[in-house]
Amino acid sequence: MSLSKEQTTEMFDNIAGKYDFLNHFLSLNIDKIWRRKAIEILKKYQPKKIIDVATGTADFAIESAKLNPKEIIGIDISDEMLRIGKEKIKRRKLENVISLAKGDSENLQW
Repeated sequence: MSLSKEQTTEMFDNIAGKYDFLNHFLSLNIDKIWRRKAIEILKKYQPKKIIDVATGTADFAIESAKLNPKEIIGIDISDEMLRIGKEKIKRRKLENVISLAKGDSENLQW
C-alpha cells in the first residue's frame, strides 16, 4: 500500500519535531556520513546553485553551504519540516545563501 501525497505530507508534518533525532538514531548516523560523502563528491564541480529536493529539515542544504555556492534552494512538501529547516538556517546565519520553499518533486517550477 502506498501513501498519497496528502498522507505523506501529513505524516512528515506530524513527525517534523522529532525527525532529526529519529533520522540520526534509526540510521545509526549513516545520514551524516552520506551527506559528508556527497559534499566531497560535489566539491570538484564547484556548484554555484544547488537544489535540494525533499530537503526535509534542510540538513543537506546546510551541509552543502560548505561548497560556497551563490544559492541553495531546498524544496519539500511538508510545511512543518520547512519551518524547522528555516529555524536551523537562521541559527547558522545562512539565510543569505539558503532559501526553502514548499514544492512537489514531481512538479518542479525550475
